[in-house]
Amino acid sequence: MRDRYTLGHRVGWIVAFGWVLGCGNKPASEGGIPPRAVADALHAVLEADRTTYAKHVVGRLQDEHNVIKATEHWKDEKTLPLPAQMFRMGAEATSKKGARFSYSLLSLWPINKKNTAKTDIERQGLDAVAKNPKQPFYANETFGDTQFVTAVYADVAVAEACANCHNQHKDSPRKDFKQGDVLGGVVIRVPANGPLM
Repeated sequence: MRDRYTLGHRVGWIVAFGWVLGCGNKPASEGGIPPRAVADALHAVLEADRTTYAKHVVGRLQDEHNVIKATEHWKDEKTLPLPAQMFRMGAEATSKKGARFSYSLLSLWPINKKNTAKTDIERQGLDAVAKNPKQPFYANETFGDTQFVTAVYADVAVAEACANCHNQHKDSPRKDFKQGDVLGGVVIRVPANGPLM
């Protein structure tokens, strides 16, 4: 089992690595890790886990071997959660641990309306990565008295199953996705200064 290498543990290692270097609560100007670099590192882990789940769990068990499907109502139907649902569960579990950073999967064409952009920065970022998927979008946002660096990365249909799921869903506002197309974006917010946890 991958229990020792779950997303939570991998994110924890990134956070711990920053602390070991003595950078965990220092701004970049004082030798800390720049917020964009932290967001990029978090994204690398999130993208790797999401791609692995989509290709090697859902793709293999559902599409290659027809063993079990991934469905929206996975609890009731005793199936696998969809990759987007796994991503959301990880984000919610991270939030419950008191993290000062956050991540979400949003789209200009969300199937679940909860995954619609809520801020102007999110909309700008999703639009930017839809046009140029290889270039992350970065901006500053303030919530309450905390300034955050918001980073948006393209969420690409890494497998044919990803595109098919979006195209075939009754609530999908867009039904012409192909493997390799941008489905939406991963939005990561990290504090501009201070610790992540």
